[in-house]
Amino acid sequence: MKSQWECFLQNLGVWEGSFTNFSPEGTLLSETPSRLSLEGLNNNQTVLLTLSRSGRDDVIREFRSVGGGLLLFENGSFSEGLIQLGPFSEFGAELAFVHGNHRLRLVQLFDKTGNLSRLVLIREHLATTPAVERPPLQINDLLGQWQGQAVTIYRDLRSPDIYSTTLKIQLDDTGRLIQTTSFGDRTITSTATIKGSIVLFDQDPQKQVQVLLLPDGASATSSLKVQLRQPLFLEAGWLIQSNLRQRMIRRYNDKGEWVNLTLVTEERV
Repeated sequence: MKSQWECFLQNLGVWEGSFTNFSPEGTLLSETPSRLSLEGLNNNQTVLLTLSRSGRDDVIREFRSVGGGLLLFENGSFSEGLIQLGPFSEFGAELAFVHGNHRLRLVQLFDKTGNLSRLVLIREHLATTPAVERPPLQINDLLGQWQGQAVTIYRDLRSPDIYSTTLKIQLDDTGRLIQTTSFGDRTITSTATIKGSIVLFDQDPQKQVQVLLLPDGASATSSLKVQLRQPLFLEAGWLIQSNLRQRMIRRYNDKGEWVNLTLVTEERV
């Protein structure tokens, strides 16, 4: 099993791409070209991060270790964000996938009142390789039955949990989406309304969850409002190929504490 630092080193290289800002309703607000360098120094004992974006000062960070609000999987995919949801404070996290010479990263941000305020989609490829843009995600891309494997890792770095998953997505006669998720010995069925690029799970008006369909096969899932004393999760999805998808879920408990991070790799059957 790789150490967290070894997982981090999977991201070394120069990544070119863009930062795209979206409203909570999926409206494109702005797009900025970007270039991010992750350079290993001193035999990879130190990593220097340099982020350049048009019209902004460079961001420079130096890493000698990883931890805090950051956890990584063995393929380099990761999530970084706040470890605690607090009252009257902004909240958010990044969920990032690494696949071959491409990365897809999603940042979900909530304002001080707990409302979803903005999303940032970051699409990147290694500078020495061609960029491949996947089409914007559509509902039809997700219909069917998906079988996969989930890996859940924890902040205390205990042994990961590995288990099988099943996801079935279908439409009923009225066009309403029906989703059945099975993991381990649990099965959850939920329904949603589809309005353009927004899928809204609205069975419980107090806990509405939105899935936003985005460019490059991406999706963003979260509550429209995060609340104290309520468990919550943030999820990102990436349709890498027509029958191959990954999802990442960052979970918080009812005390607002970050608990774990799950990566699901699933294929349509």
